[in-house]
Amino acid sequence: MAAVRTGLVLGILVVLWTFVMGFTGWYRHPSLFFLLWLAIPLQIGLLILALRGTASSQGYLRQVQDGVGATLIASAIIFVGSLLFTLVVFPSYFAEMEALGRLKMVQQGFSADQIEAVMKAKGPMQTSLGRAFSWALGTWITGLVTSLAAAVKYHRRRPLAAMPPAGVDHPQEGPTGV
Repeated sequence: MAAVRTGLVLGILVVLWTFVMGFTGWYRHPSLFFLLWLAIPLQIGLLILALRGTASSQGYLRQVQDGVGATLIASAIIFVGSLLFTLVVFPSYFAEMEALGRLKMVQQGFSADQIEAVMKAKGPMQTSLGRAFSWALGTWITGLVTSLAAAVKYHRRRPLAAMPPAGVDHPQEGPTGV
């Protein structure tokens, strides 16, 4: 249940942050666009907190499963949120990003042919579906790596069965007196 809660919280927070970027117009400013990437440390932090919270009661594999499960739930929410962002709320997002990209390349001294080549190469991923898929995939990969690392660091170490010292006679199990 903790994985479901973590996934829901993570997905909702990332989508909310995306919409903060949209409604404030920060995504239109090249100097502020990096703020969008704050979703990655947010994801890592939430997963670590969740996995640390269950580390005393779960082994390594269960920790990884919980982290990946939470990430898959978050990825689905982020996928839908990204589609909502680019198709419904900010339908001119890609046109604005292309215009900003072109302006930046002109300022950097790119020729018209170079700019067109870059835009043509970026074109296939500059769709709502491509963006949503890449964000969901990025979320899943970040979650997998974070879950593996956090599980190694925080999982409950199961003690080995107590072994009696060498040279000590072991009592026989089973019925006595036979």
